[in-house]
This record gives sequence, structure tokens and C-alpha cells, in this order.
Amino acid sequence: MRDVITVISALAEPTRLEAIRILFGGGEHCVCELMSKLNATQSRMSRHMGILKSSGPVVGRRDAQWVRYRLNPYLPPEINAIVAAVTAVGPDRERKVA
Repeated sequence: MRDVITVISALAEPTRLEAIRILFGGGEHCVCELMSKLNATQSRMSRHMGILKSSGPVVGRRDAQWVRYRLNPYLPPEINAIVAAVTAVGPDRERKVA
């Protein structure tokens, strides 16, 4: 249960949520790409990615001066379901509640 709460907490921050949506699209992305897409500084983006990595849904590998991130391919099913659910709802996909 602790892992689920940790992942949900990590995904609750808007920049991290947008980063996970980008990664959910597939492939690897370096911090420089994420910085550009999310209008974030290098230190801020690295800090956010460190939180996503330590909470589990993201893995990274060093590539010269950058780290390339991707979704963790070994996520437990319950964590994978959470990541899939939060990526399915976005700014352009949110339901209007009356």
C-alpha cells in the first residue's frame, strides 16, 4: 500500500504529471527535452524526475551529461494501472463536472 501512496503523491504535482504523460507516450526522453516541453529549468526538472524515479514509475540511464528517462518496464500491475489512469486524463481530456 505504501508504494501506491508514494506514486500517487509523486503524480499529484502538475509538472511531474505532465512529465509522466510525455514518458507514457513511449521511448526515452532526456531532461533537456522535458525542460523544453514543460518550460522548466534543468535543476527543477532533474528534481522532479528524481522524485518520479525514487517513487518507482520512472527509470533513468546516464547518457554523457544527461540522464534519459522512460517508464519503468517492471512496474507492478497496480502501479501500472495508476500511471495509465492518470495519463488518460489530461487538460484536453478532463471531464466537465456539472
